[in-house]
Amino acid sequence: MAEQPRKIKLAIVGGGIAGLALGAGLKKKSHIDFHIYESVPAYKDVGAGLALHMNAIKAMTLIGPEVRQAYFEKAMEMGEEDQEMSTEVILAQGPNQGELVAELGKAKGRKTVSRADLLDGLLELVPKENISFNKRLEKIEESDDGIRITFKDGSETHADCMIGADGIHSATRSYILGPDHPATEPKNHDGWQIYRTMVTAEFAREHINPKWTRTVPILLGPRGHVNCIPLNKGTRLSAGVAVRGAKFTASGQAPDLDPELYKDYSEDAQRIVRLVARDPSASWTAADHDHAPTYFKGRVAMMGDAAHASMPFAGNGAAQALEDAAVLDHLFSKVTQAEHIAAAFSAYDATRRPRSQAVVDLARKFGRVYAYAEEGMHEDPGRMKQFFGGAAAFTNNADLQRQNDDAMKLFEGAVGGGADGAEGVAPEGVEVV
Repeated sequence: MAEQPRKIKLAIVGGGIAGLALGAGLKKKSHIDFHIYESVPAYKDVGAGLALHMNAIKAMTLIGPEVRQAYFEKAMEMGEEDQEMSTEVILAQGPNQGELVAELGKAKGRKTVSRADLLDGLLELVPKENISFNKRLEKIEESDDGIRITFKDGSETHADCMIGADGIHSATRSYILGPDHPATEPKNHDGWQIYRTMVTAEFAREHINPKWTRTVPILLGPRGHVNCIPLNKGTRLSAGVAVRGAKFTASGQAPDLDPELYKDYSEDAQRIVRLVARDPSASWTAADHDHAPTYFKGRVAMMGDAAHASMPFAGNGAAQALEDAAVLDHLFSKVTQAEHIAAAFSAYDATRRPRSQAVVDLARKFGRVYAYAEEGMHEDPGRMKQFFGGAAAFTNNADLQRQNDDAMKLFEGAVGGGADGAEGVAPEGVEVV
């Protein structure tokens, strides 16, 4: 009787959206033995809401229709399934106050979801025996025999390869780039502070335009842009004000949100600011990553926020994590030998790094445009519309099947003795902005 080929043992460090989505795909691959190690003891209801764009929905579909369905079942419907819904970007201050300058993330049956709800949905797709909690990464050691991973509780595991999906403060990123690399630590170059509150939809309707408890607006102005995201199937609302150039104290404390500074904003925007100022306890300081020169080293790779954390302003952080998962899931369908791993990671890096880093740049520019900090832009709504239209097309309308195919061609070329992955080169048709 022929000996069964040994399975590829893959450790995924981090059980957020990226890690769980990848796990949901890998569980269907009988030649992959994967395990997810999540640092927290249990998931908590933290994080703002997500209004996933079309590319996120397409990426979930590529991983599997059950992944997309998990999202839909946990999300709030923003419109009928045959209606296209979008995030409305509206000027809230200045001579063109009230003008609609963009409709972002347009997709049929688009819905919003809280991060916690989406994690619950994805967690249901991963077998319980394939995930361990309270496992915070301490050390990575690589040898000819594979990867030895040590956790802060003293436990260890061994794998053929590892993918770090361990978030913006990633220990995997530190291992791949080095702890002193200038791109290792998160950055907040523009001094962004996100003032945010979480309230019941019923309470919100008493204080703001009820329309904004059902849809997603972004109301723009120079002292902060204002937005709302419905959560938990419309029962709660996340409302926020994102301020560029916040005057932090020496201890890192942000100033209080002062509604008096928004007297020249639209009434709708002022009402949301006042709502946030009542209880900004869900506030946070935003950060992203400068560009990493690579997303892998040897048999260790990084994905999601560990690889390319972005500002939230383009609404594409989770979508880029899902695109990572779709490409890696596709590549590992053909990784049947340990010798294939480096080629798979090289193909992933070459395919995903240019596009995901372009989105990091784009999110930074979105923030500056929202804050009226791009010279001449806010005085010219036509120019603004042109910018948002091009940016939305880049994120929303990408051919993700082609992205998967591009990665596979690079992998098969390398494994077959051909190209070695063309590291850092954008696939044809992907414009780096």
